[in-house]
Amino acid sequence: MSLTIFDLDNTLLHGDSDYEWGQFLVAKKLVDEKEYEIANKVFYDDYKNGTLDIIKFSAFSFKPLSIRTMEELDKLHKEFMHDIIVPMIATGSRELIKKHHDLGDTLLIITATNGFVTRPIASELGIENILATEPLIVDGRYTTEVDGTPCFQEGKITRLNQWLESSNETMENSTFYSDSYNDISLLETVDTPIAVDPDEKLREIAKQRDWEIISLR
Repeated sequence: MSLTIFDLDNTLLHGDSDYEWGQFLVAKKLVDEKEYEIANKVFYDDYKNGTLDIIKFSAFSFKPLSIRTMEELDKLHKEFMHDIIVPMIATGSRELIKKHHDLGDTLLIITATNGFVTRPIASELGIENILATEPLIVDGRYTTEVDGTPCFQEGKITRLNQWLESSNETMENSTFYSDSYNDISLLETVDTPIAVDPDEKLREIAKQRDWEIISLR
């Protein structure tokens, strides 16, 4: 058995679930449309450029969660999954997941996007293990604070090491699929780094280092 790790947004998904959740809230008129949409785009551009302040972004993205009950959020997410996420699952993603599942690999999603948005997506993909940026929960409600280490850039390695300590898994024969230069540290850590529909920076590095480049779209 080997550990196979997947990034989620723009890797297994044809698009970014965090950004699309924000746009979903805008479309539902559950946030200030103009202000939220502008901020959502700025943060997304920062992410793509590798300059995202994950703490500031988390406070922004957690705020709509913090003002609603878990029941309200669950209902909204079911609609979000059906209307937005399922159509975003990249064509080759399910086949790739099945291949590694059939090999007996341990499957893990590791994503900067918060657990509220991504945990149901992992379930839809049939992946039991997921590490995500987690909103702090107080008295049964989400807050605007991050619980623990944000699962972003170097934080992904921190979170992965914590998970390895508690799971009896190892990095021997490990594989990581990602689209993003933000994941370069983790790609350098695994035995087999694979660039999936990579951004421009990652594509250049993958070519220089002779990493495999694939498309799931």
